[in-house]
Amino acid sequence: MSITFSGWEAQTDRTHLSSGSKPERGGRYTMYHGTHISIAKNIIKGGFQRSKGGLLGAGVYVSRNIDKAKCYPLNVEKKQRVVLKLKVQVGKVKKIDCDNHPLQKTWSQNGYDTAWVPTHSKIASIKSGREEDCVWDPKRIAVVGIAYCLNDVAKRELIQLIDRQATGAGSDAQAPHKPNCTVCGKENVTPHPLQACWKCSETICPFQDSHKCRN
Repeated sequence: MSITFSGWEAQTDRTHLSSGSKPERGGRYTMYHGTHISIAKNIIKGGFQRSKGGLLGAGVYVSRNIDKAKCYPLNVEKKQRVVLKLKVQVGKVKKIDCDNHPLQKTWSQNGYDTAWVPTHSKIASIKSGREEDCVWDPKRIAVVGIAYCLNDVAKRELIQLIDRQATGAGSDAQAPHKPNCTVCGKENVTPHPLQACWKCSETICPFQDSHKCRN
């Protein structure tokens, strides 16, 4: 029996990952970054700056675990902390799940865009269950909201600044990493196989979340 249809809609939320799920290459996910309230404004306006080092080497450290992000910066009062909500295009991901991994600090030099420490890894310095990511290119990260801030006045100011950036006043550092597929909008490290819909002839991409025929 043959089945015909005139479109589709993906039901899976590709922006949120369940605990322990590996980020898919080219995916764009919700993650978090904890910072000092005095630094948050500069990040929103000018983008992230790559750290010189750390557990996973140089890069921008983020996590899908908001409780982990709330712990940063260390040795700072809670009222001085802000957790930025992010959209992160992870690109090509390397899992680092143990101390002294051969690519622990050289993953970016070996063709990877993001290093990922899964939950319950064998890395001694990371609390069990708290996933961590390190992104090499700051342009892969966009600030989209404030996930945590106990200072209501500062929170309102930061949200207003994010809104202004979204309307076109922001820097290039907040734009999604290019190039992206012109049809589905997702990152196309390799060209997506675009084709004409068999029914309406509109150009479609098999990776787009939905398609509805015009006729």
